[in-house]
Amino acid sequence: MIRLVLADDHKMFAKGIANLLENEEDMQVLDIFTNGREMVEFLKKEKVDVVLTDMNMPGMDGLGAIQQINKEKIKVKVIVLSMYDDEDIFKKCQKQGVDGYVLKDADPDELIYTIREVVDGHHVMHFERVLKQVDEDQYYDAYKQKFKLSRRELQILSLIKEGHNNQAIADELFLSVYTVETHRKNIHHKLGVNTAIELMKKAIEMKL
Repeated sequence: MIRLVLADDHKMFAKGIANLLENEEDMQVLDIFTNGREMVEFLKKEKVDVVLTDMNMPGMDGLGAIQQINKEKIKVKVIVLSMYDDEDIFKKCQKQGVDGYVLKDADPDELIYTIREVVDGHHVMHFERVLKQVDEDQYYDAYKQKFKLSRRELQILSLIKEGHNNQAIADELFLSVYTVETHRKNIHHKLGVNTAIELMKKAIEMKL
């Protein structure tokens, strides 16, 4: 079980994220905080696997909380949930040793995958990956919506159609091969196909 806490001054947003994560069988949200200081105090007393923190909070902001976690040598993975696809902010977080950086308007599955990647040690921390979290898909239409494919899954399916193997897709999207393989399994399941040839046919049908 992955034990998580959230810190965000928008409690309604944090509750929405908590509800999303609680739907996952392997995730448990222990608490939600509206400032970094309370979260750090909690981390000193409780065993937590992953912290999801916003940068903007009163009292002690996200960066301050991350610095305090490092200073206290608290063993916890840290993922920043940010409104900003700003490379300077990303680099500041990277310098503090954060384990992941996810935009607030990224697909929900992006956050779930990032959490699992970080816990398993497969996460690739790269700013280009952050930018690809919100790439607009000009081909997105009702037909694809029917299969409930996420933005990331559509990106991967499009690259499969172009003949990319798992390693090439991982390099293109700044993901681990492990994550690409997991996405491919989910795409097969959602589209009801069993083989690579069936998947290719489906991608052509969908005009990706």
